[in-house]
Amino acid sequence: MIFGVWDIVVFVAFVAAVITIGMSKSSKTGSSEDYFLAGRGLSWWLIGFSLIAANISTEQFVGMSGNAASHVGLAIASYEWMAAITLVVIAFTFLPYFLRAGIYTMPEFLEYRYNGTARTIMAVATLFIYMLLLGSVTYSGALTIRTIAGDMGYNVPLAIGALVIGMIAMLYVAAGGLRACAWADLIQGSALIVGGAVILVFAFIKLGRTDEAAQILDVQTGAVAVKSLAPGQGALSRFYDLNHVRLNMFLPKTDNVLPWTALMLGLWIPNFYYWGLNQYITQRTLGSKSLAQGQKGIVFAAFLKLIIPFVIVIPGIIAFNLFSADMQFEAIRDNARVMAKYVKANPNTNVVTVMESPAEDTVATWPSGKFMLAIYKDDATVKALKIRHPFVLPIEREQFNSVQVSANTVFISEDKAWDNLYSQLAQEVEAYNEHVRATALSATSIKTEKFIAYKYDTAMAQLLGKVLPSGVGLTGFVLAALLGAVVSSLAAMLNAASTIFSMDIYQKFLSPKASQKTLVLLGRICVVAFTFVAVWLAPQLGNPKISNSIFTIIQEGQGFISPGILAVFIFGLVLRKAPPVAGVVGLLTNIVAYGGLKLLVPHVQFLNRMAICFVLCLVVMGAITVFKPLAQPVEFKQKGTLELTSSKNALYAGLLVILLTLILYLLFSPLIIAG
Repeated sequence: MIFGVWDIVVFVAFVAAVITIGMSKSSKTGSSEDYFLAGRGLSWWLIGFSLIAANISTEQFVGMSGNAASHVGLAIASYEWMAAITLVVIAFTFLPYFLRAGIYTMPEFLEYRYNGTARTIMAVATLFIYMLLLGSVTYSGALTIRTIAGDMGYNVPLAIGALVIGMIAMLYVAAGGLRACAWADLIQGSALIVGGAVILVFAFIKLGRTDEAAQILDVQTGAVAVKSLAPGQGALSRFYDLNHVRLNMFLPKTDNVLPWTALMLGLWIPNFYYWGLNQYITQRTLGSKSLAQGQKGIVFAAFLKLIIPFVIVIPGIIAFNLFSADMQFEAIRDNARVMAKYVKANPNTNVVTVMESPAEDTVATWPSGKFMLAIYKDDATVKALKIRHPFVLPIEREQFNSVQVSANTVFISEDKAWDNLYSQLAQEVEAYNEHVRATALSATSIKTEKFIAYKYDTAMAQLLGKVLPSGVGLTGFVLAALLGAVVSSLAAMLNAASTIFSMDIYQKFLSPKASQKTLVLLGRICVVAFTFVAVWLAPQLGNPKISNSIFTIIQEGQGFISPGILAVFIFGLVLRKAPPVAGVVGLLTNIVAYGGLKLLVPHVQFLNRMAICFVLCLVVMGAITVFKPLAQPVEFKQKGTLELTSSKNALYAGLLVILLTLILYLLFSPLIIAG
């Protein structure tokens, strides 16, 4: 990648504009309502763009495009298209209750409906999950910066990238609160859609000019092949020929990422939780001028969600076609550490050879099929290596010597391409694993190490570095839009976390009579503190042992709270005689059940695990309500003077969005794709 003068000018101008606009809104933050909810004065268009900007981050640009690059393909778009339907439903079901209650936070609504204990449980659990989210979003942004900088010949550590992202978000959020976030999101939300469209166009141009490309032959086996492309064939035709098996929205029920069974119930749970009950999203709608403005903003965001897969998922699919070899090489560093453990656990391996400082010609001529674990004196030597070979895994001597491994460790890969790409090693490893499982004292004593075939999460960075024209400012603009997507999401989380701590923890338990000035000051202090948590945590998530996909980390982590919270909210809104204890027990049931299922039956896909917990929470709460119902149903009385007249125009537009979503699912169904 070449980062020219115009790229620098555009990039700096974009960042300066975001910070300036955000900081300029700090003058109107006299009260806690001004700071945390923008004075309840947000218009529909600002709400819509802000919802998208808060949502779309490197969780999508890195994680979702990375999943698209794998066997999952277009199916990962369900997170976006199902969200469009979810948003429309929320606008006309949940939102009226929340605005009538006049709440600042989602945990506060649980006290309004159940009791203070339910509010506290949700507040504390949400803050813990937000720590993971803050670190995850910051990490994925820092990873992209590191990958792009590496293409330019610079070494930017994850910690430095995380610090830059954190500082930009912290500046304007601490200064202006939600109003600053919303106005900065207007720029960043527009830019990320335009930037994604730019990447899409040039990715197709590159595909139309290449001579050969990789394709995944079967989504069930993950088999990969390199195909020579016919001269003169159009880019769209090439795209379909290479990827038609990955343009199916319905994956097999055995899939470990997104089985079609999860679309029936499992995926709806995180969707309804995220868009309807997640503080850093709902805070924008809680700041609406009126119910009608909030509904219009949500429906506008729902329409934008239909566009997102075309500017994020499709480019990710093309990235694998064009740069699968580069993704394979990016996986080498992660695999080296795991391979070192395997060699120490199984010194009798016939597939791996350990060599000290092999010469470059030895590396260049190393045969495929057998691995070399190449030990070099230090990390600087490893990074300076010019020759890359997919079967040669470089590792520094100190790291190799420090590797320790349990005798009860098995070695697996969740990447379906692994068995086909490295079949010889896969067969040996499976035989070794069978021996470990047979001799282990118990199933719970077995530890797991994971190999990866491709570093799919680098898909978007590969496109940024290798398809955009240099010297005209486009690279600078797209990189700024990507950075803006990270910053906007991080800013939303910082604002939400500070609001929950200030209103649900500090004001409720520590200082009930705190002044407005004190609450605003505390909110700003929390933003700074949570920023440093994110910056510290981000590099820790770079460990491949945690997961090959940051997108999966975020989604699975939220399973500890999202099914229970959704069950408690829905149950409390529908069954007005449910007693306060039902809300408390429902939240606790999910945390215990989700953790238990993850520990005892880890093979159950996490979305299916969410569905089981959701149903279990409803059953438990139902039983409590049957035996101990309230004498009188709960009444939801209005607090404040906000206009609560629903918008008919928003309803008609929302129904149109739902229809368009169903049409998209039909177009990319097995029936149409196979035909």
